[in-house]
Amino acid sequence: MFPKTILFDLDGTLVDTAPDLAGAMNHVLATLGRATLPVDTVRHLVGHGARALISRGLEVTGEARPDLVEPAMPLFLQYYGAHIADSSRPFDGVERALDALAAAGCTLAICTNKPTALADALVAALGWQGRFAAVIGQDRATRAKPDAAHVLETLVACGGDAASAVFVGDSATDAGAARNAGLPLVLVSFGYSDVPAATLGADVLIDHYDQLLPALAGLAPS
Repeated sequence: MFPKTILFDLDGTLVDTAPDLAGAMNHVLATLGRATLPVDTVRHLVGHGARALISRGLEVTGEARPDLVEPAMPLFLQYYGAHIADSSRPFDGVERALDALAAAGCTLAICTNKPTALADALVAALGWQGRFAAVIGQDRATRAKPDAAHVLETLVACGGDAASAVFVGDSATDAGAARNAGLPLVLVSFGYSDVPAATLGADVLIDHYDQLLPALAGLAPS
């Protein structure tokens, strides 16, 4: 009824992490004497990893200053790690959909540009231990999304097969990763994409997780 393996992006796809990412971003910006950013602005800066988020935050608040990005990383990661799930919550219907897929015998995995340790910490904080056969952050991949290697290495880690797998994401990074790896793509319309998700060429675009199971059933190999 469903593809055998479902790979999920994490931030903006399964979990609304923008409030806590914004908290960490604003901690860095305030420390550097910059103005802080509203959560809705940060939503559209997420998706390419912490370094890119810091860099884009600096660009938005004034001079880009690439020399400040690397020194700011420990500050960002320490603060974010300590506040990983203060306000982050699964999107509506996520857990119901994950339960149904698990009951149907699907293998679920996370393929994220978040560092693996932070992804694991978020999964644990949400009580999701045991839901996913693998959690592969950018530091565990040979090359991060949108490179196909990240997707294919996640499939290997969870015991999946590209011929019967689907990728679920929210952004151009996810769209590129799925296409580069040759996987069908489901995109959510409510994530952190900096362009309309409807323009990214998904096989199916969903507006709520209640639509995920029918979307996946339509993409199952015949």
